[in-house]
Amino acid sequence: MKNVFIIGSLLVFTATTAFAQDEYVYNQPAGFILHKTTKAQREENRLIKKEKAASSPSYMTAQHFMVDFPNAANVSWKRGSFEEASFTWNGKEMKAFYDMDDVLIGTTTPASYSDIPANAQKDIEKYYKDYTPTSVIMFDDNEFNDTDMILYGNSFEDEDNYFVEMTNNNKIIVLQVNMQGLVSFFKDISYSNVK
Repeated sequence: MKNVFIIGSLLVFTATTAFAQDEYVYNQPAGFILHKTTKAQREENRLIKKEKAASSPSYMTAQHFMVDFPNAANVSWKRGSFEEASFTWNGKEMKAFYDMDDVLIGTTTPASYSDIPANAQKDIEKYYKDYTPTSVIMFDDNEFNDTDMILYGNSFEDEDNYFVEMTNNNKIIVLQVNMQGLVSFFKDISYSNVK
């Protein structure tokens, strides 16, 4: 009698297990195929996930961005030292930089050479007369965040500044100009791919 009870229990257990497995297979999403992935496929999937993560902000950064720049258009994200959003806002091309605490560090916008203070223009023409200005960006600091910004691979203290790229044949340098017109050498980027 004991054997009949044990065999009966094993049959019920086996049937239940088989039914549960069938149910699992039938409840898979359409097109779902159970198979082993190769090492190359796993590596490709990992790279795709990594690329997607590099081009999307954290949830909190995205929320802060929407509050900081309502109605921003053509938004694209990049992760590096900071989370960086490139976008158009009120007709201007801009970049916004967020720290690891999801707080705005500052923004950059393209500027023209004539936007920098007049006394800085005179100093540049005097001390860098062999160079030609090629582009200018204006960094607008978020005064409520003490995180130092990194541009062109160099860190600088929090304050609004212009950055002027200057060329002389194959040499490209960047000058930093503060709002009072003080000009200082910032970096030689002739052989660098950092911007």
